[in-house]
Amino acid sequence: MVEFIKGMDVSTLKELEECGAKYFDENKEKEVLEILKDYGCNYVRIRLWNDPYDENNNPYGAGTNDLDTLIYIAKKAKALGMGFLLDFHYSDFWTDPGKQNIPKAWRGMDINHLSKSLYNFTYETLKKLESEKVFPTMIQVGNELTNGLLWPVAKYPNFKEITMLINSGIDAVRSISEDVPIMIHLDCGGNNEKCVEWFDNYIKNDGGDFQIIGLSYYPFWQGGLDKLKANVDDLAKRYNKPINIVELGMGFTTEDYADKEGLSDNERKGMAATKERSADVDYPMTKEGQSDFIENVLEIIKDIPNGLGNGFFYWEPAWIPIKGSGWANKESLKYINDPGPCGNEWANQALFDYDGNALPSLKVIRDFSV
Repeated sequence: MVEFIKGMDVSTLKELEECGAKYFDENKEKEVLEILKDYGCNYVRIRLWNDPYDENNNPYGAGTNDLDTLIYIAKKAKALGMGFLLDFHYSDFWTDPGKQNIPKAWRGMDINHLSKSLYNFTYETLKKLESEKVFPTMIQVGNELTNGLLWPVAKYPNFKEITMLINSGIDAVRSISEDVPIMIHLDCGGNNEKCVEWFDNYIKNDGGDFQIIGLSYYPFWQGGLDKLKANVDDLAKRYNKPINIVELGMGFTTEDYADKEGLSDNERKGMAATKERSADVDYPMTKEGQSDFIENVLEIIKDIPNGLGNGFFYWEPAWIPIKGSGWANKESLKYINDPGPCGNEWANQALFDYDGNALPSLKVIRDFSV
């Protein structure tokens, strides 16, 4: 039987350590990866940005997830016996359905040159990881690709170009490993119509073989659990591929954490999961509500038809509010052409409270069995 993944996206780990974040389980301080491992987590997910620095070599923040940072986190996870999912963003900073910026070094390229550059970047990254003895256990070719990648060249609905670029990534992976599982990741965990349209067009345009369907699911943005269940059950029957909820999140409080960040009101964006947004969610934003939500999501994954529930990755469970760690800074805002402000948007959706204490949801994860 394939291992059920209980994964954690810990991409900001190095930055959090450098900012002085501390974590506790039952009042005992420990390294956060050790705590997560103790609670049954068997995988980490780490994002990779191409060149997260400006022309003066100022870092973009939010983890500044370059190759050296990736290797650092991967080695810590490997030392604990954890699997490692590599998340290629193919940009110098965040990618998602609202932004897929071409890396600075690739600007002005046509589809053919972009395809070659993406291949080379993927290949060279994997060769470096191989030499460092931290080759990924699983590889994600692109991040939240619902609206395409490397805009505007391969922006939805340009499926020919979207597929061509993804195929380049897959080809690069397969030139090094025939065995490592490849994931394709969409954001729309609660939108079956969108998922089916995307995968049907990918197949129609001769998309390369991949092993796992990855989905994001945040109830604040993607609807109730009924929508998630209907979608994953249908996708399993249609495409007969394992499904992983590769980004999962839920709030545990609506209490603010401005005092922890040390930023003025006009410097911080505030919580992404607000009290107002929680009104549309079937679970209260409390510790108990977070625990119940996670348990019910895991049951849905477990019950995916034909045993195709591959597991999940909770998104940034350790991103507690701390001075110096936010979702962007002035340099990265310029790169993505965003007015800001910055700050930590995620702390009330972590699996540790604002002081770094492990939350009850981790016990739910530990005790869940397939």
